[in-house]
Amino acid sequence: MRRIMLPALLATGLLAAAHAATAEEVVVVAAEKYAFVPAEITIRPGTRVRWENRDRRQYHSVYFKQLGDQPGDYFFPGETRERVFDKAGSFPYICEPHWKTHGMTGVVHVVE
Repeated sequence: MRRIMLPALLATGLLAAAHAATAEEVVVVAAEKYAFVPAEITIRPGTRVRWENRDRRQYHSVYFKQLGDQPGDYFFPGETRERVFDKAGSFPYICEPHWKTHGMTGVVHVVE
C-alpha cells in the first residue's frame, strides 16, 4: 500500500511545486485613484505583469508606445491587462487618458 501512495504523493508535490513556480512569475500592479501602484517595478525576463483596474467607475490603459502598442486599449473596473517581458531594459508606460491630467505613469525594469 505504501508503494502505491508514494508515487501519488510525489506527483501531487510536483504539481504543487510547478504551480507555485508559475505563480511567482506574475507581478500585479494596481490601477487605482489615477495611479499605478507600484509605479515602478523591477522584474526578471519571462515575468508576466498583470495590471488590475481596482477603481469603481474609471477606465484606464497601459500604453507602451516604445513597444509599438496602439492607443485606446482601455480596461474597465474589474478588468485586467497582462504582458510578458522577455528582454532586459526599462519600459516606461502611461495611462493614455490620465497621464497628462493626473501624472499616471509607470516603468517596468527588466534585469537579468
